Amino acid sequence: MAEKAKLMQGNEACTMAAIAAGLEFFAGYPITPSTEIAEMCAEELPKVGGKFIQMEDEIGSISACIGASLTGAKAMTATSGPGFSLMQEAIGYASLCEIPVVIINVQRVGPSTGMPTSPAQGDLMQARWGTHGDHPVIALVPGNVKECYELTFRAFELSEKYRVPVIVLSDEVIGHMREKVVLPDPANYKIPVRAMPASPAGYKPYAADPNGGVPLMAPFGMGYRWHCTGLFHDENGAPSSKPEVASTLMRRLEHKVGSRAEELADYFAEGLDDCELAVVSFGSSAMAALSAVRRARSEGHKVGMLRLKTVWPFPTKTVRGLLSSAKKIIVPEMNLGQLALEVERAAGCDRPVIRLGKVNGELFHPDEVFAAIKEAL
Repeated sequence: MAEKAKLMQGNEACTMAAIAAGLEFFAGYPITPSTEIAEMCAEELPKVGGKFIQMEDEIGSISACIGASLTGAKAMTATSGPGFSLMQEAIGYASLCEIPVVIINVQRVGPSTGMPTSPAQGDLMQARWGTHGDHPVIALVPGNVKECYELTFRAFELSEKYRVPVIVLSDEVIGHMREKVVLPDPANYKIPVRAMPASPAGYKPYAADPNGGVPLMAPFGMGYRWHCTGLFHDENGAPSSKPEVASTLMRRLEHKVGSRAEELADYFAEGLDDCELAVVSFGSSAMAALSAVRRARSEGHKVGMLRLKTVWPFPTKTVRGLLSSAKKIIVPEMNLGQLALEVERAAGCDRPVIRLGKVNGELFHPDEVFAAIKEAL
């Protein structure tokens, strides 16, 4: 089948990409502004032999996805702020037990019920540190409808490859806007396949090279016996409180994702080679930022743009290199400075990082970003 163009919504693109990646199980609970994903999965998954179930709440939803993943099925859930908060305990469990699962978080204004139908980007740090304890996680951020498709597909690839929860951080504007998207020929997409052991004989579910190794994962019900526990555990899955076992496990979990931060880095850059002022943003805020940067460039100002698509693990070395020529940095985001904290850390202390936060439920207008650029020049 050849590539074809289609007018589609961001949430629709996430759903279609998940099915193209081999999604077999979706469990979720309706919540604005992500509900269209659940609705589409309920309609489309049965057509390809998949299963949809509406759960009683969000922690039940992700727990059902974890169970499905343990049987070998590709599993996904979708939610927004309050539901994402409810999922955190189970995200920690999936991280420690190394269970692949994809989570779409279509962000809205918070905390609490907030403004359910308005866009925000306040879940950035929660995506990394929402559950207690140190834990590995990957978070991808689409900046348009096409990237909702591309990054959701990639989320399944990374989740299966590294046995880790992968979060797609969309937002209300990205999730609900419609754009013309040229969908790829499915024949050109390689469906992610989970690496499995060859035989139950001698199988150890958590045995891996400590230098970033990922254990082979056997599905439940296929003749393999292994213990899946949220307690610290040894290579066999047996619970252990030995300090050396805990340290070895935690350091391997961190290393398998953290050591690949630059390898996993994904971004859009424009005009950074000679820029004196750089604008760094993500998601829907970056649309207004890019328009403002191009306007400034057209007026002869040396301004560049960096839009991050991978935020966790944060690609510190990549960001530092891309921003090397900038004397000042502006970070427009719909929160009070969460991305700015990471940009400050990456850029160092020798240049100002200007926070341009917005938390009133409104999208940035290019004029707002342009005004900040003019003031900083």
